[in-house]
Amino acid sequence: MTVGDLLPRLSGAMAPAGRPLVDPHAMSLPVTAIADDSRRVTAGAVFVAVLGHRRDGTTFAAEAVTRGAVLVVSGSPRPLDASAPWVMVEDARLALAELAAAFHGDPSHELSVVGVTGTNGKTTTTYLLAAIFDAAGVPCGRIGSVGYLTGGRDQVAERTTPEAPAVQALLREMVEHGQAACVMEVSSHALAMRRVHQTRFSAAIFSNLTRDHLDYHADMATYFATKQRLFEMLPPGAPAIINADDLYGQQLAAGVERPVTYAIDRPADVTPEGVDSTLTGTTLQVCTPRGRLRIRSRLPGRLNLYNVLAAVSAAVALELPFPAIERGVAALEGVPGRFEVVSVPEDGVTVLVDYAHTDDALRAMLGAARQLCDGRIISVFGCGGDRDAAKRPLMGAVAARLSDLIVVTSDNPRSEDPKRIIDEIRLGIESSTAPGAGPPHLAIADRGAAIERAIQEAESGDVVVIAGKGHEAWQEIGTERRPFDDRLVARAVLARRRAETRVS
Repeated sequence: MTVGDLLPRLSGAMAPAGRPLVDPHAMSLPVTAIADDSRRVTAGAVFVAVLGHRRDGTTFAAEAVTRGAVLVVSGSPRPLDASAPWVMVEDARLALAELAAAFHGDPSHELSVVGVTGTNGKTTTTYLLAAIFDAAGVPCGRIGSVGYLTGGRDQVAERTTPEAPAVQALLREMVEHGQAACVMEVSSHALAMRRVHQTRFSAAIFSNLTRDHLDYHADMATYFATKQRLFEMLPPGAPAIINADDLYGQQLAAGVERPVTYAIDRPADVTPEGVDSTLTGTTLQVCTPRGRLRIRSRLPGRLNLYNVLAAVSAAVALELPFPAIERGVAALEGVPGRFEVVSVPEDGVTVLVDYAHTDDALRAMLGAARQLCDGRIISVFGCGGDRDAAKRPLMGAVAARLSDLIVVTSDNPRSEDPKRIIDEIRLGIESSTAPGAGPPHLAIADRGAAIERAIQEAESGDVVVIAGKGHEAWQEIGTERRPFDDRLVARAVLARRRAETRVS
């Protein structure tokens, strides 16, 4: 592929007055990659200088050229000392998506791509739908916060939805490895930054919308409008799978061409009947416009009931066979760090690890645990540093209402003082109930020590919920990423507890 092959895909390109977009000799230059990070530029790459939160990529254009970039695309005009062909565009992020899709041959047109967006439930829904596709004989890749599965490899995710060049490269890799479908978590950041523009979606799923990322989005209205962009990208006739129990979902359903709604509490196209849920799983019937399904899932709780309904609704709308839908849901054993049981029956207590890191997600998680619990709920959680601080007391208030014992600890403190974050959470705990009426709570900044204390405090029949980090195998402290996995820590504590019990 050459520079001349790529340029027709650029929208908003601005040629200098009276001159061609680029010098004619540059049109035949071969292109080897599309890059938005000057450190990853190799010989023959096109460097797209995007405007970041802290820095303007244009300042790194000279470095990119030194590394071998054959073309620079930027929202800024060409500097006088620029030594490589330069194209100015109206929107550099859109240009990045356009060039990435063109360079990789528009792989989304060769796959059935389903985008999943919403605040909670994205990861589990993608796992469920991928399992259904596979059961239907449609090999399925997956892109999301846990990892990227392409058919050729399964790699740890750098972010929920990667930048446009990585998205298109992953989709092309799926095609080359015989995948016929892809389920992709689409974050609000990805939509705002146009990471999935130029991707053709066969369907989209909206799980819910609750407070999150308000350090990035100005308010909930902006957050919702950003999520809505995914549904505006759907081609004519593509189904929009929407949670009708969610107020934002109801608003979204009113404005899409082909809504397919699901709900537990309201009338919808897809609804459950005869739900029976325990810590070992859930059984139910699902009523759909195509008939009834008998669903048996190993995923417990109301949270996972919504995820099952979302995946089943999408599969039904995409006309996948009912037997494959039932087999696919039944085949999924679990999702890393999502309502994941890390204890064993002989522990006498249940320990759950979950990614819940917002007040609504924590409310749903603790509520689901309460429904499945005969004893006390002991919650362990913190809040991330350098992120939306307003949710800290909100999460504390939720824990105070739904827990019997709270252990407040560090999450990923990043550059903030962990003690300050904990104090802000405790304000919510202490202000949400009358003095002396709320549950006891402990503040232990060391997350490993907090998990150990919570499990030590647990008695037979209790459930310990460790929330916030889920699948993450690290903890961000200062500028470092230190190895830390809630699941490994909890299992080690439980093993010591079992050993001490045998000795005693």
